[in-house]
Amino acid sequence: MEWLDVVDENGIPVGETVSRDEAHEKGVPHRTSHVWILRMKNGRLQILLQKRSDEKDSFPGCYDISSAGHIPAGEEYIPSAIRELEEELDVQCRQEDLVYCGMRRIRFDREFHGKMFHDRQVTKVFLLWLDRQEEEFVLQKEEISAVKWFDFEECLAAVRGNTIPHCIYEEELKMVGDHANLIKEDTINGF
Repeated sequence: MEWLDVVDENGIPVGETVSRDEAHEKGVPHRTSHVWILRMKNGRLQILLQKRSDEKDSFPGCYDISSAGHIPAGEEYIPSAIRELEEELDVQCRQEDLVYCGMRRIRFDREFHGKMFHDRQVTKVFLLWLDRQEEEFVLQKEEISAVKWFDFEECLAAVRGNTIPHCIYEEELKMVGDHANLIKEDTINGF
């Protein structure tokens, strides 16, 4: 069983823990980390999306963040993000490789597999630059059925227009794109 810290609106643990199942049954606030993998290809920004396994408890078969996960009780955002990258995609990185993009609070209620799912996340969002071919990722099959590179602008349009099955928040995608463009501009300008 996976145990999570109950947190306040700023993601600070309040001294209680809850099982992951109970957190989603009752809508208990907990922490997650999101890592978006980006690369430049032929002068265009690309983003890697994972396709969630059909057995996932929420959003089965939908395109999602490159790597994301709940933060186990007692663990912090960055070590959890690094562990999830390795478990889900066989990607090794260091803390300094992750670019912090911001914090988000996510709240939604929806039915999956015949029961209600209440999500209350306090999430730190990161990006990671990594140029690797899709077939070079080693996928955690219980979690992910495939990965796919998308041109960033095409991905944003697909999310905005709901032309692909996804569980991506447009505002988070824009946040990551804004940070990527700032980094790109700093590199071009020699900073």
